[in-house]
Amino acid sequence: MTPGTFAAIVAHPDDDAYGISSIVAMHVEDYGFRFVLVHATDGERGSIAEGSGATPETLGSVRREEDRRAWIALGRVPERHEWLGYPDGGLEEVDPEELVSRIAQILAEERPDVVATFGPDGITGHPDHIAIGRATTEAFHQVAGDGGPGLRRLVYGVIRQSMIDRWNRKRVADGLEPWDPETVYHLRGVPDEDIDISIDTSGVAPRVRAAMREHRTQWADMNPPGVSEEVLLKNISRETQVIAWPPRESRKILSGIFEDL
Repeated sequence: MTPGTFAAIVAHPDDDAYGISSIVAMHVEDYGFRFVLVHATDGERGSIAEGSGATPETLGSVRREEDRRAWIALGRVPERHEWLGYPDGGLEEVDPEELVSRIAQILAEERPDVVATFGPDGITGHPDHIAIGRATTEAFHQVAGDGGPGLRRLVYGVIRQSMIDRWNRKRVADGLEPWDPETVYHLRGVPDEDIDISIDTSGVAPRVRAAMREHRTQWADMNPPGVSEEVLLKNISRETQVIAWPPRESRKILSGIFEDL
């Protein structure tokens, strides 16, 4: 089908720097593609890399600007970009009904064909990731049930377990602790057999890396010490998701978020 509207609902201004930007980069030249992006927080309590120029007082506004520049570097800015302004690290404390309502309003106005967010594991177990994923899922089902157009697929960005296992072998060999799925901020994987969408993003990986470099305050996360640029490009050369809705009738692995809609 002709690509339609894609909406990504995330917590922080670098959550969209990984899989979301890869997906968008795949559709930069596609007629009919529309991109809606929602950030729940400004990320004002995040890390501050040395030399980034940010301070604890300015970090939120700096990270907003970093995100704006990242999408320019990628080559496609969102047609609609909403900042909900909730406190970084505090999404669990936000009234769930309010959060769901605000997301549902955007979804009802935009009627995206595909909505992407975090799954129950939040990829890293980050409470903000889990909270925004839960609220987006509820909002999606509220709006999808009203009989209107759009909201044809809900996807969660995930990391396949085989990749986590490979990374953990490397970490142990380097004398580091392996990622522990029971520890907050550690990466979590999903079984490879649960993957529903697997996209070859190798052709856009350099563009995605260029966008990632704009998140200068988060430089340590974007450029782990001892990891070569070649490996970093390889790590973002395939994007994987699970389809949270509708239920799959086939275990065919799709190669794009709009495929089979």
